[in-house]
Amino acid sequence: MADGTQKIPDIQFPFPFTPYSIQKDFMTELYQVLEAGKIGIFESPTGTGKSLSLICGALSWLRDFEEKKRQEEARLLETGPSRDEKDPPPLLSASCRETADTPGPAGELDWVTQFVQKKEERDLVDRLKEEQIRRRKREERLQRIHHNSQLTYAAKRLKQEEEETESLLRLSREMLAAGTGAEQPEQLESGEEELVLAEYESDEERRTARGVDEDEDDLEEEHVTKIYYCSRTHSQLSQFVHEVQKSPFGKDVRLVSLGSRQNLCVNEDVRSLGSVQLINDRCVDMQRSKHEKRDEAEEEKPKRRRQKRASCPFYNHEQMHLLRDEILAEVKDIEQLVAVGNKARACPYYGSRFAIPAAQLVVLPYQMLLHAATRQAAGIRLQGQVVIIDEAHNLIDTITGIHSVEVSGSQLCQAHSQLLQYMERYRKRLQAKNLMYIKQILYVLEKFVAVLGGNINQNPSTQSLPQTGTELKTINDFLFQSQIDNINLFKVQRYCEKSMVSRKVPAPCLGPVFWELQGPLFPCAPWCIVALLGWREVAWWSLWSTRSPSLRCCSRLSTGLSLPTQLFGFTERYGAVLSSSRERPRLAGFQQFLQSLQPEVTEAPAAPVDEGQARAPTSPLMHVEGFLAALTTANQDGRVILSRQDTLSQSSLKFLLLNPAVHFAQVVKECRALVIAGGTLQPVSDFREQLLACAGAEAERVVEFSCGHVIPPDNILPIVLCSGVSGQPLEFTFQHRELPQMMDEAGRILCNLCNVVPGGVVCFFPSYEYQRRVHAHWEKSGLLGRLAARKKIFQEPKSANQVEQVLTEYSKCIERCGQAKGRVTGALLFSVVGGKMSEGINFSDNLGRCVVMVGMPYPNVRSPELQEKMAYLDQTLPRRPGTAPPGRALVENLCMKAVNQSIGRAIRHQRDFASIVLLDQRYARRPVLAKLPAWIRDRVEVTASFGPAVATLQKFHREKSASS
Repeated sequence: MADGTQKIPDIQFPFPFTPYSIQKDFMTELYQVLEAGKIGIFESPTGTGKSLSLICGALSWLRDFEEKKRQEEARLLETGPSRDEKDPPPLLSASCRETADTPGPAGELDWVTQFVQKKEERDLVDRLKEEQIRRRKREERLQRIHHNSQLTYAAKRLKQEEEETESLLRLSREMLAAGTGAEQPEQLESGEEELVLAEYESDEERRTARGVDEDEDDLEEEHVTKIYYCSRTHSQLSQFVHEVQKSPFGKDVRLVSLGSRQNLCVNEDVRSLGSVQLINDRCVDMQRSKHEKRDEAEEEKPKRRRQKRASCPFYNHEQMHLLRDEILAEVKDIEQLVAVGNKARACPYYGSRFAIPAAQLVVLPYQMLLHAATRQAAGIRLQGQVVIIDEAHNLIDTITGIHSVEVSGSQLCQAHSQLLQYMERYRKRLQAKNLMYIKQILYVLEKFVAVLGGNINQNPSTQSLPQTGTELKTINDFLFQSQIDNINLFKVQRYCEKSMVSRKVPAPCLGPVFWELQGPLFPCAPWCIVALLGWREVAWWSLWSTRSPSLRCCSRLSTGLSLPTQLFGFTERYGAVLSSSRERPRLAGFQQFLQSLQPEVTEAPAAPVDEGQARAPTSPLMHVEGFLAALTTANQDGRVILSRQDTLSQSSLKFLLLNPAVHFAQVVKECRALVIAGGTLQPVSDFREQLLACAGAEAERVVEFSCGHVIPPDNILPIVLCSGVSGQPLEFTFQHRELPQMMDEAGRILCNLCNVVPGGVVCFFPSYEYQRRVHAHWEKSGLLGRLAARKKIFQEPKSANQVEQVLTEYSKCIERCGQAKGRVTGALLFSVVGGKMSEGINFSDNLGRCVVMVGMPYPNVRSPELQEKMAYLDQTLPRRPGTAPPGRALVENLCMKAVNQSIGRAIRHQRDFASIVLLDQRYARRPVLAKLPAWIRDRVEVTASFGPAVATLQKFHREKSASS
């Protein structure tokens, strides 16, 4: 542990029980890191109470910080700051320091300086008074919530009354409108005017005339000092919130859980859309409808009849502010938050965001914190705040994955098609700047397809490429090769963000149908027939040309594809949104009509869809937007991979982020203190070198803390096995691991282990393919039958929705075998490193009495992405004497991180015991041993031969089983 923090004596840490000594050390070190504003890397093995230590340590610091701040404020309000005080007190909030931190110009007269200083002191006191008033009002609101639980139900009754009144008024308007005579002829179909892009202003024009709706900004509170806690999965965040509820701070802390619309939406009509993107789009659209209602009364002479869009009944400021207070009054996880939102008829998604400023602890997923645009949209401000990133072993990979983008040739063609249709449909209604930017995007898409070797005017699914293979380019080289280096991608990206053109063109493309509709049907209009004629004309044309062979194209629209999604190509109104179950019947008759045009075609049965799969695709133009944004990265920090396959639709362009520190630097710079925590973070050199140093963190600011395990030292037996039963050296390299003698040796070792280990044995293989090959070889040689005689064999499934079922059967089998006391003593589970069961699964007690690692799971060094990453690190990071080059060290670290995650599945609590067997003599090397977790590394036994190793294992399990 690096010692760079000042020792603070007599810190009181409330804890639900007497903490372990390592928990006291953890909380003390955490407190000191937060107090000193440093960056801490905290490693605490699973089963040592890491979550509780984080909660009690961090909230103890926040408690003391707020108390010191209140005392400082009281002193300033009572006496005022002294005249010779040059700096404001360090505990004041950022808003209170803004004026006090402003230096005066050099050479000013003394009386001017004194006048300015006095004014700053008065402003500071005024700000403190305002802050006290806000805090007092907030505390009073929360007290009322605590003592009056009926407020939520009163709000619900009020909302129902308002809806009834609004319904009556709407009915009255419809009755009056029925007798007003004929409407003016429509130029566009009902509802289409919302699809026309508004006049676009560039950044330069916007600076001179900026109009901002201040309605919601006025409601925003001052952000208090808070702790942002983030983790990888929804279940991990829920588990953390439950730990907070059980902690001594559970009654008093103001906690808010953030999530996506998919997790928090309570509008069943929106939730039923299924797809994340469709839910987001519909939510934004309903908000827009809500705001438009304010102006409807003022529109005396509407230009055309507009189709009313439904507004969300849960998006109500009064209800959401009540929900905000409910959230702050008591700790709630996501499920509880959704339940309260349903009762209060208020949106939990926006209600939780309203609660952020006053919250003391904000719980959120990785992506929301690590992605700057998402962070800004959610209202997260990191300036002066504490950030805790838990389960951070894959933090670098997560940042890289969030900012790496891939777009296929099919998506490029679809995006071009949709945007071209849109431009042709609304050309006369679009302003000159909109047309200019749309044409630029179309040009860029055409060049992207050309650089892959394709033609934008042909079907990508049937278009063969002249050459195949993978090519890797720097960003600048790619732009030059694509001939788009003369286009300002920063302005194009800004236009896409501000105009939201991808949301005007969101529906899936017609795919192969587009290219079959060109040529003999409409030679002057090579794209979508519907875009030019409208769906009513399509129906008439279909009826008129029933005898035409070309009609098969339109028949295929109805037989092979979803009609609402396909026929109404580029509009949100006729696109993916209409594919919902409630709106589809409106077009069912037309769909049946087209199906009847070609009765000899039999509709193929639909392919099954996985539960986790989105029920509707997102707009290809959104993927293109992400790729364009990635191309604005600095040339040295990313690469573009051109993957040319047999057809254009299978080919792709991928942006690979090489320097994740670029996107992490803002987090490091803004936050007061940063904590990176996890159960197995070794080796930590990646965090220091690739992430923190490159993000601008000084070496002396970074503190490392690694604690031991709570189990007794003799409850774990890690063994490195260098040779097998027959004396065969064990080295499962890529060249040797598929040799029959190596697979046989691994099988014989497992047979012996299954004879001496009770309960469950988990065996990890480097890949799914190698596991399949070994399983087939053992089945052929008879080794599988010998294994099955002692342990029932299970295999990790490739499908995520089958994992729970396999684990349940595995657990029940071990329980039955333990009770029967027969020849079969348990179960053997074949798993894969980096697979579904190598992270987040607890093989505690009898579920994992022995964990076996076959070989070392090195990544594929022939991968272009990994090769480029290695070359980048070799160029940018210094090589320390006596160590491997940074690129080679990356490969070793990736391997050992995966190993550490897998072998950490066994020991899960203080009384647990297990053995760990590493089958490869390369584990005995000193640099490799140094990258194991300390609590395992200190107890490793390296055995050259199999006999002593199996004798040690037999003794260990016999003694531990007898004592347990």
